[in-house]
Amino acid sequence: MSEEAQQRLREALKTVAVVLKEGDTPFALAGSYGLWARGAPEPVHDVDFVVAEEDAARVERLLADHGLEVQQPPEDWLFKVWQGDAMVDVLFRALRVPVTREQLADVDCLEVESVLMPVLSATELMAHKLGALEEHACDLGKVLPAARAVREQVDWERVAEETGENPFADAALHLLRRLGVAPERPNG
Repeated sequence: MSEEAQQRLREALKTVAVVLKEGDTPFALAGSYGLWARGAPEPVHDVDFVVAEEDAARVERLLADHGLEVQQPPEDWLFKVWQGDAMVDVLFRALRVPVTREQLADVDCLEVESVLMPVLSATELMAHKLGALEEHACDLGKVLPAARAVREQVDWERVAEETGENPFADAALHLLRRLGVAPERPNG
């Protein structure tokens, strides 16, 4: 991705965050940009925010009312916001589970590109990243640098509990333990 395209993505991140803050609805930066805000390598695809499922329709209207292009894709767990060619995903379900306002309390307010915004905890972000691994999307080349960068911020046992049903997440955790990124399980 070119530096100009990367800058447009960062501008879209800031624009959406400012609109969401003005809307007074709980939200948080999520996904790879959430990890980036916590020290991981910068992603090149899109920005992810999460909102509670009960607030999704209102947030969608809010963003559209601020002149952003909002699209409803076939997936029933998010909508997309475009600022030019920069895409922002707004998720209201994560790993097939509705996002709740209570979950959005597990955030830290961090300055991201000069905008103070809520960011999901590193533990929640890694649980989402590992939980999303599956047969057609299992690129550990993206997981390892992010996990290494935020490893001290993560409750790895909680990540293991939250992703325990996913064999791809289990394999990734095994590798992270073998590499010394995540600690060995207490019982060996």
